[in-house]
Amino acid sequence: MSRRNWPLAARLLIVSVRFFGGGSLILFGLFLAVGPFGPVDLGLSPGPILVWDAVLCLAFCVQHSAMVRAGFRRRAERFVPPHLGKALYTLASAVLLYALTLLWQESPVVIVKLEGAARWVARGLFVAALPGFVWAATAIPHFDPFGVGPIKDRLRGRGPRSLPFAIRGPYRWVRHPQYFFVLVLLWAYPDLTADRLLLAGILTAWIVLGTVLEERDLVEEFGADFVEYQRRVPMLIPYRIPPQVTRSPER
Repeated sequence: MSRRNWPLAARLLIVSVRFFGGGSLILFGLFLAVGPFGPVDLGLSPGPILVWDAVLCLAFCVQHSAMVRAGFRRRAERFVPPHLGKALYTLASAVLLYALTLLWQESPVVIVKLEGAARWVARGLFVAALPGFVWAATAIPHFDPFGVGPIKDRLRGRGPRSLPFAIRGPYRWVRHPQYFFVLVLLWAYPDLTADRLLLAGILTAWIVLGTVLEERDLVEEFGADFVEYQRRVPMLIPYRIPPQVTRSPER
């Protein structure tokens, strides 16, 4: 089926996923760069602020980790067509990410405030991590961050694609380069308030735990190839020169 003959509902879904998914990522990036926007002031005191922010953060983490697991996807396919699964996951993640960034409450408690050269170093690390994140994402063949690929394949009469197993770019240095750059974006902030520490702490713990769970799925999918990759390449921190490896999982 040619693109001009695609059903209107399919076109609207593709546009919506790209618009809301991309918009939530841009908004979250700005949130990490400049701090809370504060469009909604709930008038909370310092203690309840942290409780509220923790709830927002944990809601996003639980949804994001639960829906991406292979077991959840298999159960969901009993109710949702497989080609729509990633797109609906993207929309659900976007809703919670919008809620996190727009409803986040800033704490008045300042723990660390960098000045002078240290502040510029922190800002420099943040700026350097942005193209690093893009590099890590686009190093994956058939890059499809929002799940529109399976929808297009279905409309064109194609079956599900089998992703290759090939190492390239930052995946030679670390098994999860996108997560590494997210960690840099989280912590390379010059004004560490109580809510920022909460955000960085919860998301760091979630990234570590989520990576461990994700790698269980990858071992199940790729077997001994991924086990060998685990042995030779660090998980999150690129602390050594990459070895001569030739293959890695595409996700």
